Amino acid sequence: MLVLESKLVGHPTQFALIDQAIRAFQFVRNKALRYWIDTKGATKYDLNKQCALLAAEFAWAKKLNSMARQSAAERAWMAISRFFDNCKKAASGKKGYPRFQKDNRSVEYKTTGWKLSDDRKHLSLRDGFGIGSLKLLGSRNLNFYHLKQIKRVRLVRRADGYYAQFCIDIDRTEDLAPTGRTIGLDMGLESFYTDSNGEKVENPRYLRKSDVALRRAQRRMSRKKKGGANRAKARKVLARKHLKVSRQRKDFAIKTARALVWSNDLIALEDLKVRNMLRTHHLAKSISDASWSMFRGWVEYFGKVFGRVVIAVSPQYTSQACSVCHAMVKKSLSTRTHTCQCGCVLDRDHNAALNILAKALKTTGGHPESNAWGEWTATAMEQSSAASSFAEPRIPCLLRTLRYRQVECQRIKNSWVPEIDAQHAHAN
Repeated sequence: MLVLESKLVGHPTQFALIDQAIRAFQFVRNKALRYWIDTKGATKYDLNKQCALLAAEFAWAKKLNSMARQSAAERAWMAISRFFDNCKKAASGKKGYPRFQKDNRSVEYKTTGWKLSDDRKHLSLRDGFGIGSLKLLGSRNLNFYHLKQIKRVRLVRRADGYYAQFCIDIDRTEDLAPTGRTIGLDMGLESFYTDSNGEKVENPRYLRKSDVALRRAQRRMSRKKKGGANRAKARKVLARKHLKVSRQRKDFAIKTARALVWSNDLIALEDLKVRNMLRTHHLAKSISDASWSMFRGWVEYFGKVFGRVVIAVSPQYTSQACSVCHAMVKKSLSTRTHTCQCGCVLDRDHNAALNILAKALKTTGGHPESNAWGEWTATAMEQSSAASSFAEPRIPCLLRTLRYRQVECQRIKNSWVPEIDAQHAHAN
């Protein structure tokens, strides 16, 4: 599924009608959830049946397109099914019991209730609200796709305006020539990540950089009278500043992930439990600002699109183990240099990245019949023999490199330890 987004240009009265449609959509969703709470054993189809009853009872619900009402019921069922899945998995913490919405920002149409113009630059909405025709402003050309491929149209309200999202039923795939390179990533806060080649990507820290402006806007809003027009204006200013930070994070994640996938055939990264890491309160803000989960999601997506292998490995002991002799070297979080008895001296994150890559290469050395391939984050790659052939020739080469590093460190140890012993004897 491909989602293309365009900004909507129209009259303020049209946007006011979109707000009414969004409120009606939220009303149907909450009513469907209330029916599920009050009715034991209610199913997804029972919620869909309630949509017709709500349209007959409430005039504003009838104005909403019938398929849009079904989409609202489907959203309620998604929350319910997510709750049941968490209960079956025995997920730690809260299971996410469905709650009523009070700040919904979108309305979703299926295949009816909207129409695109012949040049695909205008969107007409044809439900009972009478929104009319809106101009689409954006760089995405919808002429490349057939109308039957557009399965859903979503109107989204944001701090800087209204947007239309087109959900297109198409699998995006692109062919890239193999590079013969593999890489391991260690995510961090001092630097965004350190790869197995020792290179670091700077952590942008967008929230920290915008902290002063956000606090100033927050104070200005708090001084305004609640319910007043000036408070609403100040709230929009604050929302736009938060929106800018979120867009900066997304832009950085997309560009960094795309460049990484383009230049490597196999990417190994940590399977971090970010939700649990946020319980460390003195690091929670910095962890949220780094947006590791968003970055991993885009790496997995581009891995599927470009036919690259993306593997998530367990992060346990990747920082403590030596990448050369595999001995455990205990160190605190403040210790930034890995120093082992074998003579290996590396940056802590560089050592962890080498261990992450070694773990990933070990999992790819298994047999497919025994299901020993580890966790494949890009699931489409399981059926892609071409992608696995990209990484296979590189694995023996990297293992030879690791053995060479081990021999080199042993040579350094042999020449370094007697010198230390001599100095120690002279001191005594």
